Amino acid sequence: MTPEGVTIAHPEQLYIGGEWVDPHSGRLIEVVSPNSEEVVARVAEADEADMDRAVAAARAAFDYGPWPELSPARRGAQLSAMVDILEARLPELCAAWTAQVGGLASFAPLMHGGAIAQLRLIASLGESYKFVEKRSSPGVDTVVIAHEPVGVVAAIAPWNAPFGIMVSKVAYALVAGCSVVMKPSPETPLEAYIIAEAAQAAGIPPGVVNLVPAQREASDHLVNNHGIDKVSFTGSTAAGKRIGEVCASRVARCTLELGGKSAAIIRDDMPTEQAAAILGKTINLMSGQVCAMLSRAIVPRHRHDEMAEAIARVMKSTRIGYSTDPQTELGPLAMKRQLERVEMYLDEGRRSADLVTGGARPAHLNKGYFIEPTLFANVDNSSRIAQEEIFGPVLCLIPAEDEEDAIRIANDSTFGLNASVLTHDADAAYRLARRIRSGGFGQNGMKLAFDQPFGGFKQSGIGREGGVEGIAGYLETKTMLLDGAPEVL
Repeated sequence: MTPEGVTIAHPEQLYIGGEWVDPHSGRLIEVVSPNSEEVVARVAEADEADMDRAVAAARAAFDYGPWPELSPARRGAQLSAMVDILEARLPELCAAWTAQVGGLASFAPLMHGGAIAQLRLIASLGESYKFVEKRSSPGVDTVVIAHEPVGVVAAIAPWNAPFGIMVSKVAYALVAGCSVVMKPSPETPLEAYIIAEAAQAAGIPPGVVNLVPAQREASDHLVNNHGIDKVSFTGSTAAGKRIGEVCASRVARCTLELGGKSAAIIRDDMPTEQAAAILGKTINLMSGQVCAMLSRAIVPRHRHDEMAEAIARVMKSTRIGYSTDPQTELGPLAMKRQLERVEMYLDEGRRSADLVTGGARPAHLNKGYFIEPTLFANVDNSSRIAQEEIFGPVLCLIPAEDEEDAIRIANDSTFGLNASVLTHDADAAYRLARRIRSGGFGQNGMKLAFDQPFGGFKQSGIGREGGVEGIAGYLETKTMLLDGAPEVL
């Protein structure tokens, strides 16, 4: 069973060792639409035995198969063929995203088209990246530095952007020469099926790409498998801590792209209405379910009340509706448990701050996981709603005494993924960017460029994805000190 507009050849099977196989568990995962609250898909559920089988297939493909031995250019070319297949299936990818998490149909082509463009850049690394280079060193005739594949990769993607995040991990791994076990979120498995089908159609060798949708227990088993050389995980900080502990126990490599509580500092040169438009509309993107979301707005105290009123006006004008409606600006939250989580934080916010607007389910929608865009004002930065990731359309307005206080507040967080300053002064923006402890920074809004490195400071993660830097986490560096230059260089 798959949603309308999405065709999966073997939804009730797993892809292991180049074959579509029945799950050992015999169970299926049900996918529920956040618009209708109805089941829209059923796919195979992997258990611990399936995880072990997938790792064994990936291990054999890496240790004995041809993929790591191919030239990077050959691997890049084969990845390019896979990308061509994925590009032809963009309408299906868009439909799958909207059906599974309620992503806006109007935004889906831009989001997924951007992911395809990123894949083209990753594939080009097969030609442009220096996997082997010659260097000089005193007392050594020839130094050769080789960047070799890290091995078998467990790629674990979240539910909010399941295609772009998963396929980026797979692409970097393939260009590097690794084999991959894909473990998508159980809420959004369909994109990973399309990726597996594209890999098979493109002739990627058996075992190089494997697919095992699963729940938490089997996923933990996968991470603990000693056949996994590296875990690439995007998701919550809580889950990332667990994965980091497991990897540390056996010195496995890991890349962790985790949560955020990103701050936007409003400077006095930014007009109130302009700042309000940026902040009040940004929080609606993907229903606020973005790790880099600007969810803390820090404003000079003397402008706090006028800013609260202006943001509230923007939020009240938001068109809330089903994600298939082209007029909708704010769709549903992705699932019932996410709605319940956001509502818990709304109750917490009412106790610790001033609720300016929102905070309830829309009266005109009698089904679906919808919540109004919400603004809390006079927020204490030490409160739970300012310190913990809500992952919904909830904005905290925090007053600051001056710019130094604003910088202090922005940095007073366990997270450090993204930040922004709202100003027309580029020099001031650069100056503040260098003082805020975050992996990303944008002037005048939540700006993301996935052809550039992306990741966080502090508890927002370890490592970087995106750009040329994204391949580094899938490579090991080998230093060779030789008595002469080999002819193959």
